[in-house]
Amino acid sequence: MTSVSAAIRATVDDHLTAIERDRDVWVALAVAHGSHAWGAAGPDSDYDVRFVYVPTDLRRYAHLEGPPETIVETDGEFEYQGWDVRTFARLLADSNDGAIDLLRSPIRYRTAFDPTDLGAYVERAYNPMDLYHTWRGIATNNYRKYLSHHLVRSDDELFPILEVCDDEYVVETDDGTTTVAADDDRFRETRTRPTVKRNLVIARAAMAARYLKATGDRGDHDLPALEFESFLTEQAPAVFNADRIERARDLLERKRTGEGDERIGDAIGRAFAHPPREIDPDVHARAGPDPDRLDGFVDELIAAVR
Repeated sequence: MTSVSAAIRATVDDHLTAIERDRDVWVALAVAHGSHAWGAAGPDSDYDVRFVYVPTDLRRYAHLEGPPETIVETDGEFEYQGWDVRTFARLLADSNDGAIDLLRSPIRYRTAFDPTDLGAYVERAYNPMDLYHTWRGIATNNYRKYLSHHLVRSDDELFPILEVCDDEYVVETDDGTTTVAADDDRFRETRTRPTVKRNLVIARAAMAARYLKATGDRGDHDLPALEFESFLTEQAPAVFNADRIERARDLLERKRTGEGDERIGDAIGRAFAHPPREIDPDVHARAGPDPDRLDGFVDELIAAVR
């Protein structure tokens, strides 16, 4: 079960109070984000906190230099990222995965604004196309960066290595493949970091994208549960075979027991980590949340702290 101790809650509350005082804002909603929110926290996991705030003086929105759109602070093992209410609403209108996850987090630190109704509305209205490509991007980018053996060019562009020959590399590009001479000094071979944690991030994102597409193809677009164990137990069997689910569950358990930084190689497989680049917009795209409805929730959120 996803939870944090009373001591952690008290510390987070103290930090949020200091942010309110120092930044002249009111925190309307604050929740756990990251591994604590989706049930993968290990003994050494930091505490990521996402929050929504309102400036104490709403006239700042009309000033030439308005209130900050984001607040980011770190205090030891606690990391805070906040969005002002207008930015948060704009992200929801764009079906942003982080904003949606904030509403779905099972660990809530501050609830001056109760997100239940807003969360239910957004889960009905989000644009599946946007979420699919977000999750696909997380899976493919992390696979390319951390699991796929690669060359890095002098401009920091990464090229996964598909084959190593005596005098050249065959590498992947956005358009297919190409060869790079082994003595080309613009490139250097880099080491990957195929840890339990990186494999788990890729597995979760790739499964979320594939699950959303599969359920959408069936006419439903069932949103994957935020808590990964719940997803693996209750939803994944409708789309994935038992072996794929058990591999993901093994990564989850190893992360929970503190093995997140252990190097294990590629436990995902390149093909699975790369869901289809194109999906049918006639099936998977919709308008997303209505701006007028979101404005109504913005009014409620502001009223909750004033």
